[in-house]
Amino acid sequence: MELTQTRYEIDKRIATITLHRPDKMNAFTPIMLKELVALLGEADLDDTVRAVVMTGAGKAFCAGADLSGGGSTFDRSGTTGIGDHRDGGGQVALAIFNCRKPVIAAINGHAVGIGITMTLPMDMRIVSEDAKIGFVFAKRGVVLEACSSWFLPRIVGISKAAELAYTGRVFRAAEEAGSGLFNYVVPEDQVLKKAMGIAEEIATHTSAVSVALNKALLWHGLGEDDPQSAHLVDSRCFYWAGKQKDAEEGIRSFLEKRPPQFTMNPSTDMPDFYPWWKEPKV
Repeated sequence: MELTQTRYEIDKRIATITLHRPDKMNAFTPIMLKELVALLGEADLDDTVRAVVMTGAGKAFCAGADLSGGGSTFDRSGTTGIGDHRDGGGQVALAIFNCRKPVIAAINGHAVGIGITMTLPMDMRIVSEDAKIGFVFAKRGVVLEACSSWFLPRIVGISKAAELAYTGRVFRAAEEAGSGLFNYVVPEDQVLKKAMGIAEEIATHTSAVSVALNKALLWHGLGEDDPQSAHLVDSRCFYWAGKQKDAEEGIRSFLEKRPPQFTMNPSTDMPDFYPWWKEPKV
């Protein structure tokens, strides 16, 4: 598809998605929504991509929804009911969540509203220490979106999530460096470098199938009833992985003191019980 509000490039097996409305601080629009969902789906299916980094053009990551439509920006009264409307941020969040590749947020500048909630389903967040962050929905007369009522308390805990959501306070990223919201809080000129370093570490040293399974185990493990349930899923995956050629290569490369050459791909080599969370529980 033709990209008008995002940019996409692949280098060293890392896909970089750039929000590209720098003159509007990368404010989120329906067009950006469609482009992001399409690009995330493309990265998921492309076995040459081992990790995805998302960042913003210019001084901001994303200033939130484009409010140029005025007071009716969030009015969805043209639909007949909730079944006819799913918020755009949620569609992006689910595309990120369903992507089998690690997605890393390189939050190079201000991230407010959808600008921060879209990063919550990402696997890691690296942020500029001076970036302004805000879950400002209550200040706009609306509510949490982009599945953030699920992600935020799981990342920072229910009490901190409540504080951020109820007050709608805008804060500098450095003020919440210890909250768990961010993996790293660094100077602005180090944000993309740090994100790319982590992505390159994944792309160079790990099995793509192992990473995809680990991502599923971690995120879907949050929904398991207890450690025993997680143990059963872990065991099933470990038993399967131990018989695969990537496991043999991982051990051989370690013993031979050389970089691994993993060959399995998430698009073709996942276990036949994946995705296990879709199976009916017995």
